[in-house]
Amino acid sequence: MTAKEFQQISHTIPLQPGIYKYYDASGTLLYVGKAKELRKRVGSYFSKTFTSYKTHELVQRIHRIEFTIVDSEQDAFLLENSLIKEYQPRYNINLKDDKSYPYIIIKKEPFPRIFLTRKKISDGSEYLGPFTSAGKVRELISFIRQYIPLRTCKLNLTDQNIRKGKFKVCLEYHLGNCKGPCEGLQSPEDYAEGLQQVRNILKGNLGQVINHFKEEMQQHAADLKFEKAEAVRKKIEHLENYRARSVIVSSHLSNIDVFSLLRDGSHAYVNYLMVQNGTIVQTHTVPLETKLEESEEEILRFAIAGLRSRFNSLAQEIIVPFAVEYPDDSLVFTIPKAGDKKKLLDLSEKNVFYFREELRKKKILHLEGKTDLEKKKVLYELQQYLHLSEVPDHIECFDNSNFQGSYPVSAMVCFKDGLPSKNDYRHFNVKTVEGINDFATMKEVIYRRYKRVTEEGLPLAKLIIIDGGKGQLGAAMESIRELGLTGQTTVVGLAKNEEEIFFPGDSESIKLPWESDSLKLVRRIRDEVHRYGITFHRNKRSKGTFKNELENIPGIGEQTVQLLLKTFRSVKKIKDQPEETIASLIGKSKAKLLVSYFNKSS
Repeated sequence: MTAKEFQQISHTIPLQPGIYKYYDASGTLLYVGKAKELRKRVGSYFSKTFTSYKTHELVQRIHRIEFTIVDSEQDAFLLENSLIKEYQPRYNINLKDDKSYPYIIIKKEPFPRIFLTRKKISDGSEYLGPFTSAGKVRELISFIRQYIPLRTCKLNLTDQNIRKGKFKVCLEYHLGNCKGPCEGLQSPEDYAEGLQQVRNILKGNLGQVINHFKEEMQQHAADLKFEKAEAVRKKIEHLENYRARSVIVSSHLSNIDVFSLLRDGSHAYVNYLMVQNGTIVQTHTVPLETKLEESEEEILRFAIAGLRSRFNSLAQEIIVPFAVEYPDDSLVFTIPKAGDKKKLLDLSEKNVFYFREELRKKKILHLEGKTDLEKKKVLYELQQYLHLSEVPDHIECFDNSNFQGSYPVSAMVCFKDGLPSKNDYRHFNVKTVEGINDFATMKEVIYRRYKRVTEEGLPLAKLIIIDGGKGQLGAAMESIRELGLTGQTTVVGLAKNEEEIFFPGDSESIKLPWESDSLKLVRRIRDEVHRYGITFHRNKRSKGTFKNELENIPGIGEQTVQLLLKTFRSVKKIKDQPEETIASLIGKSKAKLLVSYFNKSS
């Protein structure tokens, strides 16, 4: 849409607050935005020059504009976030966080159980969370069960069933982990009190839980039940130690949300801390991908809305590193300069920096975007561990592939300076080997590859990896010797499961350090050759370009072959079938031809 075309429709756009939606010629939603005044905001796209190519491209693609009027800027903001979350338009900020988070459920049933779930359904149960770590949830549930006796059985504990005496207490009762509601030994009111303490623990309200246990301890002491009083005292001591470890700053802080932002080009990272009663009960960092000329304030505002909604935050105070114009007057935004709140902001910023650095470390598997020094560092490390005479800046890796014992092929991937050089990838249809013989296949493929390299004067790889262990390594070395390349390159075998590296003639393998960057690079190369080989193999099968011995039998057509392979999955299994079974599928005459052929060839 041009500026002139927009001028013709601008008078139809209202002056009220609302959201606007841009569509392209095919009706695809491109962008959703909000505005205090729709006409002014939408008009700005057609009246100024944008420095961002993406913004310019968006404007060029706009074919239709739709808008929705709302009562206030806050309503527009909420609707905008809802639509972005639902439709994920191409040019909107993308919150790259699609995980399924665990909840702790208090099941709607008599004497409710608590357990972990990832499915939140409308069944009347109470869902606490979500939590960012399933491990943390299991730890919390284990912690809760140490101090609050709740049932874990799945019995239907209705009043009628309990009165009829249908159930007997189990081992959990005798261990002190349950108070025996199944036999009527615990009242629903007492059980509900335990559930309330669970809620308090999950909300960081440990003070109320400790006070509850202190009252219980005093009651046991008054009743001269000193052993029970001592057991409760130990619970109180453990809870106080847990609180001492959990309180990061001061216990006088109320419920607070803390956000920090780190921008890195077209990517941004936002850390979120949920603080309740001085205890951090949630911590989460999300990556975001920016699409247009969004400011840091726009990015942070978008992330705040998304994360508060996802984690059901009710905090009225939000700590941020800079001013954010947020359309909700009920919230207080604080930019701390010192004190406990500043400590929390500093902690959040440490987390977001740590998250970004961890992503960078993980990308050592994918060295794209790294400096030459960072790339070389991994290759120097691999050279050191394998005792190579040269830095392995040119690596080639081979792997054989077959389908249920049929159709052997092979693939080779090439890595230069630690990065995949896809123009140098090669795949091989096996020509001289009959049947499945990985050793002979590897010998043929290595000979063909490096005979051509030699004839065409191409650079020889400094490290050749044979994915298959000692047997295939030995077969590869036969070809290397026949070509006179011994000593001009290093050839190693990679055991399929153990990730052990073998040198020709060595009885002992080399194991790279488990978390080393060099092992991560080797894993990536191995995974890439698997992917490339399997993709090639799948494409060959789907195109029907494989020939097998069934198609060479006179009187057996392509459709019959496909039916046989679809039913029995491989030529070997077809050979094992009795003639009657094959006849029931393709008819007596064709079955006789098939069996006769197999008998002759055997």
